[in-house]
Amino acid sequence: MTDLSTTPAPDVRPDQDRPVAFTQDALGWEPWLPPLTEDELTERHWSGLVDRSRAKSEYFMLLARDPDILGARTRTDKDIFYNTRTGLPRAERELAATAASRFNGCIFCASVHSRFASHFSKRQDDVQRLLDEGVGADLGERWNAIVAAAVALTATPIAFGEEHVHRLRAAGLDDLEIVDVVNGAAFFNWANRLMLSLGEPVHEHER
Repeated sequence: MTDLSTTPAPDVRPDQDRPVAFTQDALGWEPWLPPLTEDELTERHWSGLVDRSRAKSEYFMLLARDPDILGARTRTDKDIFYNTRTGLPRAERELAATAASRFNGCIFCASVHSRFASHFSKRQDDVQRLLDEGVGADLGERWNAIVAAAVALTATPIAFGEEHVHRLRAAGLDDLEIVDVVNGAAFFNWANRLMLSLGEPVHEHER
């Protein structure tokens, strides 16, 4: 791990107009600690990034200060959301992540995953309703069941129980699809808390 104790923090401008509403617009993100620069990356860092294009992200370049954990995090993320040969469709994996992010108040994560949910489902108005009205919005029973399960896991894992599994099955999900709901929500419940503790969203025009 790199010693940050003598490294100056980035210039965070408290008067900036930060996004305060949930949106499907693309947002930027500003770290409260200095990320690595590309010049500082070793082969171990590049391996931890997994996807070299992520060197353009200040978030991943901050997490690259612990490249081994970042590598495990990124491979888990990619497997949950991109390995869709079986199980839940991509749109509903993204819906679970959006619901967790909306409940946790992570405006940046909600913006990213709501766009994916809209793109893959073609239900942009319903996704926006989730952002505008919150996790109690009526999105139809299948989506309502997914959101309810994601929110229970996000509030506290022991709040998720048999009733959520029964509701998901009644809405047409099989066991593999239910596991994908759990994985998507659980991963972003953790990821939200990490991102919220390390920086804040900004409007793209401020970058």
